[in-house]
Amino acid sequence: MRCSLPVSSKRRILCVFPAYTPSFGTFSHAYPLMGGVKAFMPPQGLLLIAAYMPQAWECRFIDENIRRAGPADFAWADAVFVSGMHIQEPQIHDIRERAHAAGKVAVLGGPSVSGAPEKYDDFDYLHLGEIGDATDQLVQILDRDVSRPAAPVKLETKDRLALADFPAPAYEHAPLKRYLIGSLQFSSGCPYRCEFCDIPQLYGRQPRLKSPEQMCAELDAIVSQPGHPAVVYFVDDNFIGNRKATRDMLPHLVEWQKRNDYPLQFACEATLNMAKQPEILELMRQANFMTVFVGIETPEAEALKGIDKTHNAAVPMYEAIETLNSYGLEVTSGIILGLDSDTDKSEQNLIDFIDRSAIPVLTINLLQALPKTPLWDRLEREGRLVHDASLESNVLFKRPHDTVVGSWRRAIAHAYEPDKIFERFKHQCAVTYPHRIKTPTKGKLTFTNLRRGLILGFNIITRVGMFSDYRRPFWQAAGYALKRGQIEAVFNMGFVAHHLIRFTREALRGEHNASFYAAKAAEAKEARERTWWENARRRFVPEREAA
Repeated sequence: MRCSLPVSSKRRILCVFPAYTPSFGTFSHAYPLMGGVKAFMPPQGLLLIAAYMPQAWECRFIDENIRRAGPADFAWADAVFVSGMHIQEPQIHDIRERAHAAGKVAVLGGPSVSGAPEKYDDFDYLHLGEIGDATDQLVQILDRDVSRPAAPVKLETKDRLALADFPAPAYEHAPLKRYLIGSLQFSSGCPYRCEFCDIPQLYGRQPRLKSPEQMCAELDAIVSQPGHPAVVYFVDDNFIGNRKATRDMLPHLVEWQKRNDYPLQFACEATLNMAKQPEILELMRQANFMTVFVGIETPEAEALKGIDKTHNAAVPMYEAIETLNSYGLEVTSGIILGLDSDTDKSEQNLIDFIDRSAIPVLTINLLQALPKTPLWDRLEREGRLVHDASLESNVLFKRPHDTVVGSWRRAIAHAYEPDKIFERFKHQCAVTYPHRIKTPTKGKLTFTNLRRGLILGFNIITRVGMFSDYRRPFWQAAGYALKRGQIEAVFNMGFVAHHLIRFTREALRGEHNASFYAAKAAEAKEARERTWWENARRRFVPEREAA
């Protein structure tokens, strides 16, 4: 449903999504292989807001991962809407600066401002929380007046719009063919309370749901757009947060796939205890789920207690991974270094886990404290939050900063050494891919897919298979897959490994930050002005910073 408030003015709303800082998880190095792909995934939140605006208002959407909003875009608008995550903070401020330079009112919503509004007092309106009564307030204000207020105005949602009343995101405003994967939401919220996670505080612990009919209608909208991505990612905070609802929804998804000849593959994120749900896993297999992102965080069972993630140990970790693989689900994993429980053995334990689990893709980050998390509150009490742009995290680790960063460097170097990553892909060819269902060719046999496959195949053969220095392990893994008739696996491992190997090499040269949640930037002015001794003291003896 759209906003039902009566409006007396016609407004033009420019929705601008900030560019991402490069990371392991956005696969930016793979885009040139894909032919026309410019960005990772369309932002559900901003497209939802665009769809909710009154019928009489005109909306435009620009994703600055695809193209930068220009002067003509700002000149067209009456108001500029922005949304983003903490990693996008510098880009968020940059959009606001350009909007103000054009004389336009700037409105910010989304997870970053909702978690840390104090970072954004340069915006005119701060929309805190999800779509709801604050959104209606904003509509009423802008309907009356689009001039900039004298001081920032905070609008906080008290009464959230039920997911069952959400309009379909304005996919028609997004050039879906420019995205690596599509996005879809079924639920919001997560019942768990992991110490480092802000989801329960922002979105609640009781998952709220869309109806299966809503979800299928959104899928219809996605596949109606020519050149849509072949993979759609469920952006739910935890796909099995409400197991009964997921179990009840999945047959609708299976039926949709069958009715449309399986035009899509799916991916999602969930907790590792989904391995205890064989009925859900079989339905996911039938619905053509290929990948599940799991926040494993650490292979050390005792460490899971310290971050309130003991549900990861509901099933022995390796057994759980094997179970997911047996349903055709390739596991990708989030890993955190810098936990209070880390010891001199943690690095080797992680390396052993990487090899034994054979998970191809692991996003290995340093611990970063996010606002509105139990971790933030605890570290604030302990005096262990630091705000130093020369460091890789805002956490004062129990171990020296450079020791932790050194572990991170060695771990990613091991994980994405070419022989290692292609060996893990070979393992997937043996234990995971054979368990996937065979889908009709008809649903995939489109001009777009044929063109995309030819471009991707040519680029993988030339850029990875001929001109890269990791062509030997690539061809060994590709040959292993081809012998098993797994042509699609060759494409997948080629573009995924290409990104991860290149990104790792850049990170090891110091070009990227060791946490997805913190942008790599030049040192702050005060850090540059400190003496060499002061900077060395902060790095090697961090415990003194808490005093």
